[in-house]
Amino acid sequence: MEFSWLNWLYTAIAQVITWIHQAYSTFITPSSGLNWVLTIVTLTVLMRILIFPLFLKQMRSSKKMQELAPKVQELRKRYKDDKQRLNQEVMALYQGAGANPLGGCLPILAQFPIFISMFTVLNAIADPKRVSVFGMPADVVASAREAHIFSAGISDHFFSTQSVTSKIIIGFFVATSSLTTFLTVRQSVTRSIEQMPDNPMAQQQKILMYISPLFAFFSLNFPLGLILYWVTTNLWTLGQQHWYYSRHPMPKFDERGRLIPVEPKPGLLAKLRKSEPAPAEEPPPAKPEPKVVRNQPTRQPRSKRTGSKKS
Repeated sequence: MEFSWLNWLYTAIAQVITWIHQAYSTFITPSSGLNWVLTIVTLTVLMRILIFPLFLKQMRSSKKMQELAPKVQELRKRYKDDKQRLNQEVMALYQGAGANPLGGCLPILAQFPIFISMFTVLNAIADPKRVSVFGMPADVVASAREAHIFSAGISDHFFSTQSVTSKIIIGFFVATSSLTTFLTVRQSVTRSIEQMPDNPMAQQQKILMYISPLFAFFSLNFPLGLILYWVTTNLWTLGQQHWYYSRHPMPKFDERGRLIPVEPKPGLLAKLRKSEPAPAEEPPPAKPEPKVVRNQPTRQPRSKRTGSKKS
């Protein structure tokens, strides 16, 4: 069902898809699966680049919360019998330091409208009764209906297609989506538990980590193109979080709760350079041997050789 007040967003996403597809169509067959795979992947990458500042804001807020962990522990000990006062003091501490506990929701909220728009546009493309979809030219819509990834259509659903091969292909992408979802959540939960080991929500986070892959199986009702979008954004998130976590390791504190500076882990290029054999040091140049100087007897005057006095 399409909501008229979101048509402007659907039209914007459809226009971006059209531009990307037409750009690839200059050297790739418009109706080929490769063209539409590259179109969806490119759209995903562009969207993730646009919300990258939100990711950095989320990570910086999380880092501030990590640095405030010792103070939060003190507040918990002080107000252990007064949960309401504890929550007020913790929130005041976070606000004073500019940390937002809900900052982690920003990237997800930013992706949700794009996800809904992709779902609506691809579903509209799959409808054979529609010639134009949210302003997309008829030839672009037709090429999307003809495009296949290993014999599975871009707009095919697992339950709508009659081809067993298509079901297997869609099932493979759904399983990949489930795996990448699990790895993404595990990466985030592991970091959160390291940040606050005594967090009372740690057990619930672990349960969520193992339940989250099951939600990916709801994508059996999604078009194959949308599943591909989700797999791509999961892979992007995995790489993005690994890049940030390796350069911003968990802060450490001494017995007095003072922050200990921690060196970031070396990146991939640094590891490759480290693995390269060091060039052999050239031996220092040999010192020249000292010349042997023979002391020749000086020639004496004739008077000294004969022993006579010189007149």
